[in-house]
Amino acid sequence: MHSSEQGSSNSRTFGALLRHFRELAGLSQEALAGRLGFSKSQVAMVERGERPPRGDFVPKADEALAAQGALLVVAEKEFKDSGIPPWTEDYLAEEQKASSVHSYQNHVIPGLLQTEAYARAVYNCNYFPPLDDEEIEKLVKTRLKRKQLFHRKPMPNLGFVIEESTLTRPLGGPSVLKEQLHSVLDFGRLRHVEIQVMPHNRQTHAGLMGPMILLETAERRRIAYIEGHKGGYFVSEQPDLGNLFGKYGILRAHSLSPEESAKLIEQVAQEL
Repeated sequence: MHSSEQGSSNSRTFGALLRHFRELAGLSQEALAGRLGFSKSQVAMVERGERPPRGDFVPKADEALAAQGALLVVAEKEFKDSGIPPWTEDYLAEEQKASSVHSYQNHVIPGLLQTEAYARAVYNCNYFPPLDDEEIEKLVKTRLKRKQLFHRKPMPNLGFVIEESTLTRPLGGPSVLKEQLHSVLDFGRLRHVEIQVMPHNRQTHAGLMGPMILLETAERRRIAYIEGHKGGYFVSEQPDLGNLFGKYGILRAHSLSPEESAKLIEQVAQEL
């Protein structure tokens, strides 16, 4: 059984137990949600096994439903700690099934494109609080697993706009960066991937507010994801969602073409 299938099975097991205790307590999903401080839709998704419980959902539910530790025991058994923040897990679940992913990054090479050595160097820069070796390895493993998206069927449409500065910042040292740049070139040769570089000499810029990731689901529903120091959040309402897609369109127009970008990346790699 694949890990994703196992995770789904575990979620359904916990969800069924949660529903049992909720109904035993005579509470509706909405009533339980109010007691936990979560939305009704989150409670419903957990019960259906569509999403594992996040944050302090389990201890709050165990107490609210007088489950006497049963929910805590099952959750500890069924959901292993991945080391990934809950907001990141939510994003990864959407990314895995997206029909298109478009990313703008201004400090590092986008996570989907990162090599193992480069990803490890990025996580080693997490100075406060610092991560221990085990945490870093968990995070690197999860980041590399995301690359399955490039080979998924049906193929998603993947696009990246990266700042020229990311090509020269020697995270991990020159050899690590050189390997990373060659890997970016390899991904850029895939017919469903477009990689563009935003050059230093642009006098106007639509992405000064920071990185963004834009997703389109199989049902052509659009959402955006923004991540910062304290966590990440989805943007799904207008006009904010439309504004982000509009900004990304301008970023693409102002960037070098995929062909020009590849030449620049290759030139930087050769100089390392």
